[in-house]
Amino acid sequence: MGRGRVTIGLYNSYDPKKFREPHRRVLARAGGLALAFDMNLALFGFPFPEDIKQPMELAEWVAGTTSIGSDGGYFTELAKKGRFLSFGYPDRGFPPQLGDAILTTSKPDPKKAVTKEELSAMIIGGNSVLLVFGIGPHGIPRAPSSIPRHNLDITGGGFSLETCTALGAVAGAISALIQ
Repeated sequence: MGRGRVTIGLYNSYDPKKFREPHRRVLARAGGLALAFDMNLALFGFPFPEDIKQPMELAEWVAGTTSIGSDGGYFTELAKKGRFLSFGYPDRGFPPQLGDAILTTSKPDPKKAVTKEELSAMIIGGNSVLLVFGIGPHGIPRAPSSIPRHNLDITGGGFSLETCTALGAVAGAISALIQ
């Protein structure tokens, strides 16, 4: 059996109605991380314009508005490779085709906690995973944060990291362990 796929999942906890600068920045940064560490990128609840539907169109629209991530080029390259998807907010669960949802949090539920080593073993063993990050000042709201079966604290010590720092720490650590 081959190695499982890793998808970075960004859950929009900012403004659900208007696309803002924090959306733009996190997409450009996450696109670069996904491309660099051979991961996919999935978005949940992002307020894209109604007339833009296809992943490549979304990537080009975002890339045209930022200088981060090689002027949005990393994000666009990810879309060209078919490794970027966008979804509405999950009602009852995250899309199963993305793998087992893993909530990234500094406050893991002890019953759901998984270490980076355990998570890496799952991936090496062929399980695909969706690493769910909340973007916004308060992370993911309670209801959707209860959906994933596993919680990952990448620091192992309950340290709360800024979103892009957490994205880089998780992507880098997991990538190093599954190589």
